[in-house]
Amino acid sequence: MSEQGLAIANKSSPAQPSIDLTFPQGLPIPEAVTDTEVRKSAKLMELLHWVFSFPAMLGAFLVGLVFSGGRAFFVDPDLWWHIRNGQNILATHRWPTTDPYSFTVAGTSWLAYEWLGDVLLGFMAKSGLQALDGLLITLASLVILALYYYSTLCSENSKAGFVSSVLLCPLAFGSFTLRPQMFGFLFLILTLIALELFRRGRQRALWFLPPLFVVWVNVHGSWVIGLGLVAVSLATGLFEFHIGSVEAQHWTKEQRIQLELMLLASLAMIPVTPYGTRIAAYPFMVASSLPINVANILEWKPMPFELFGGKLFLGTLVFFFAFQIMYHFTFRVSQWILFLGGTITACMHRRFVLLFVAFFAPLLATMLARWFPRYIPSKDKFALNVILMVGVAAAMFWYFPSRPALDRIVEKEFPVRAVNYLRNHAVAGPIYNTYASGGYLIWALPEQKVFIDGRGDLYEIGGAFAEYLEAADLKPRAFFVLRAHGIRTCLLQRNEPLATALGEHPDWQQVYGDEVNVIFVRREEPLAFDLAARKQTAARKE
Repeated sequence: MSEQGLAIANKSSPAQPSIDLTFPQGLPIPEAVTDTEVRKSAKLMELLHWVFSFPAMLGAFLVGLVFSGGRAFFVDPDLWWHIRNGQNILATHRWPTTDPYSFTVAGTSWLAYEWLGDVLLGFMAKSGLQALDGLLITLASLVILALYYYSTLCSENSKAGFVSSVLLCPLAFGSFTLRPQMFGFLFLILTLIALELFRRGRQRALWFLPPLFVVWVNVHGSWVIGLGLVAVSLATGLFEFHIGSVEAQHWTKEQRIQLELMLLASLAMIPVTPYGTRIAAYPFMVASSLPINVANILEWKPMPFELFGGKLFLGTLVFFFAFQIMYHFTFRVSQWILFLGGTITACMHRRFVLLFVAFFAPLLATMLARWFPRYIPSKDKFALNVILMVGVAAAMFWYFPSRPALDRIVEKEFPVRAVNYLRNHAVAGPIYNTYASGGYLIWALPEQKVFIDGRGDLYEIGGAFAEYLEAADLKPRAFFVLRAHGIRTCLLQRNEPLATALGEHPDWQQVYGDEVNVIFVRREEPLAFDLAARKQTAARKE
């Protein structure tokens, strides 16, 4: 059996012994046993050997590693509004075109460009937090398994692919949050796999791309990067050269035509959305015209080299270049372009570190393959593999977090108890809330419109993001913003600057507090100055 599936075939390794399906000498072959049944039996044995092979066992250990991190159920604040939006689409069978969740930018044009991911999240949320954590672990496992397969494919060594994936897991784990972008990460690696298989002679691998892009364009804006991968692969195959550690391999005429056709077919999938071609412009708008988001949202900030994750990223680069200098590994020009592009984008914005992981993994695996012998199927210990894989599955089943444990995780990060207070006590609105709390309020208290949530692009376009920063950072116009929007209640994180200021302000009274959040309400009715501020804000919007 070849190492197809989790490892590329090792043509120089001994072939796996054939399966002896003959009957003892002197005994007639039963009439019921036909050539078809013999072939089916051989295929079944081959499938079982693949499922319980050494490379598959390594994949099971990767899933176990992902599970150990996924048990913590790291929840991004955006998860909650994604769930609410998906459930609204499921209930109404309509896609939003204007903002339905806030009072600061209500009615502003808004495209739910990740609507398909929202629908899946909304559907899974009906089964509770355990279903959501299961989905997170599943998606993260698929990403790492795809990375493992891709690294193995490029290095022709499953052991090197496994070690490469393990070493890069700490960098990848920071991006494993339950948002539609997880689908984008998976689709990105699947695109890389399809291109690599095509390069190795699997012509039909490219047929996978157009249907993939139909889904991708409705799930996450990273489809633009996927199209870029196909374009880079096509362009770098127009030449053939070998200079130092860089080489380029020329496409044949048939290969070039097929790549061009698949690129055009993938481009033709972009308008296949509820919003037509309008989704096509969104990724470019995010990249070019949202300076407030880029300057203030954590995932858009540069790589934090002073923190462990940044130091690990920098150490990985130092390791790569040091070994490259010593051993002079040769990589294709397309691999160098993707590696350098992934490195630059990860340094500029930490949210792109998983791009670096996907582009760097095959290079690292190729380096490590120098020291790892290839997998030889004839030496496999299938019984031992079965025992180890069953052990991993049993441990995952036994240690899967309970609903109370997940409730406690969410309660430590989000205003669960504060929202319960708002449900049970009549407080005057509108409510000012922090950026990180808005998504949870949309999900848990849908009847209450929010000041802001994780849809930073929408609030920057509508002007509310700049106002939010005035208040949150206690700038000179902080209290003017509250008065201008007629804010009567503030749901804040306990240690943020505005909470400290309101705690000392005679016009505000704290009515609730816990370890995570506090709630303040205004003591008196709006003054004439407040009404004037509101009129000024309304006139500015008009």
